[in-house]
Amino acid sequence: MDFSYPHNDTSLPERPSRTGNINKLVADPLVKDIRAGAFARNIPVSTDETLQFICVQARACGAENILEIGAAVGASGIALLQTCPQAHLTTIEKNADFAAEAQANFGRAGLSDRVRLLKGDAADILPRLGGQFDFIFLDGPKVQYVKWLPHLKRLLRSGGMLAADDVLLYGWVNGEVPAPPKRHMLVEHVREYLDAVLCDEELLSYVADVGDGIALSVKIKDTNES
Repeated sequence: MDFSYPHNDTSLPERPSRTGNINKLVADPLVKDIRAGAFARNIPVSTDETLQFICVQARACGAENILEIGAAVGASGIALLQTCPQAHLTTIEKNADFAAEAQANFGRAGLSDRVRLLKGDAADILPRLGGQFDFIFLDGPKVQYVKWLPHLKRLLRSGGMLAADDVLLYGWVNGEVPAPPKRHMLVEHVREYLDAVLCDEELLSYVADVGDGIALSVKIKDTNES
């Protein structure tokens, strides 16, 4: 079965970043084993460079409460928790098979007591979710990014970081590669997200050429603050 997300097109080569052959993932054998199994089944997981990058960012901001949208089979969540030994992870996964496998993998890693796995659609879960998070990793359906942004901002603590993955989409978003006609709507949704975070006065944002593009946003102001 092909578990690819709608934007994935296996007929296209992976978009190389300028540093993709330099930055390597530092992870234990379990994470590498989980990722290898996922790649073999076309289950969407972050590239080595992307995962190393978000782990560095999460550790740099001293993350103790992490939110992940798009657990897949748990590889990125495990890597984040191993990088941030004081952290707890709340992770959302819509696909029931992925969620079950992620739960088992968290157990294999000895991390079950630090994980809250929420099974369901983030569109339903995020509006009801409470708490404040130091680091949010957004890696779900790209068409939903801009719709979910108000909820993510509410859940992000002042000074916290939001990392949105795959925002260059094979180079379609920045015009590096022409987007297929059937993907124009997807590209527009991602561009709307980038416009939103780059122009938001509450966020300080930057789009990094890492993996297939990561938009980093730091919350510098809260509308609830006087």
